[in-house]
Amino acid sequence: MGVVTESQFHVLAVDDSFFDRKMIERLLQKSSCQVTTVDSGSKALEFLGLRESNQNDDPNATSTSPEVEINLIITDYCMPGITGYDLLKRVKESAAFRRIPVVIMSSENIPARISRCLEEGAEEFFLKPVKLADLTKLKSHMMKTKLKKESEKPAEEVKPEIEEEEESPVIEILTLHQELESEQQEPMLTNNKRKAMEEVISTGRSRPKYNDITTSV
Repeated sequence: MGVVTESQFHVLAVDDSFFDRKMIERLLQKSSCQVTTVDSGSKALEFLGLRESNQNDDPNATSTSPEVEINLIITDYCMPGITGYDLLKRVKESAAFRRIPVVIMSSENIPARISRCLEEGAEEFFLKPVKLADLTKLKSHMMKTKLKKESEKPAEEVKPEIEEEEESPVIEILTLHQELESEQQEPMLTNNKRKAMEEVISTGRSRPKYNDITTSV
């Protein structure tokens, strides 16, 4: 098993052929990918923390995710024991790994085999020998999955905060403004009432009284 660090995407490459495994590893490294290589489907399941189906009827019963994140799995189709198709099915049946893109490789161009893998959920089916141009197609699959995963949690956390910030400050400002206006108006009304009463009282006191006066025309 070989691991190369310090890169953006992490690819798990599975092939029982030493030559093909090294070829894929070098091509992925040229594409700035971190690569982990294994030589069998059973070792791939072990790396992912998935039990083999003959040990447990429920593939989701025990799924221990690896400490490192896997962004893509590329596997040979024809391998002894667990084939690439078997590995594809196990990954897509796992709740923990079903979103990881899986790419199948084969030296045989058999349409029925290709269709079966694509229907089961494979993103691509490459014919060997795999070329660097083929692997450049993988970045779009890895980027799409990674962005979707990163965007899910922040979207749920931000919404309620925005709604609260939009409503509460406006209401508080209007309420405070109304209270200040009412406090300013109350002393003005009280002073006006006092002045009016004082004028009435003072006018009644200073007005002269004339009794028994008649006016003739």
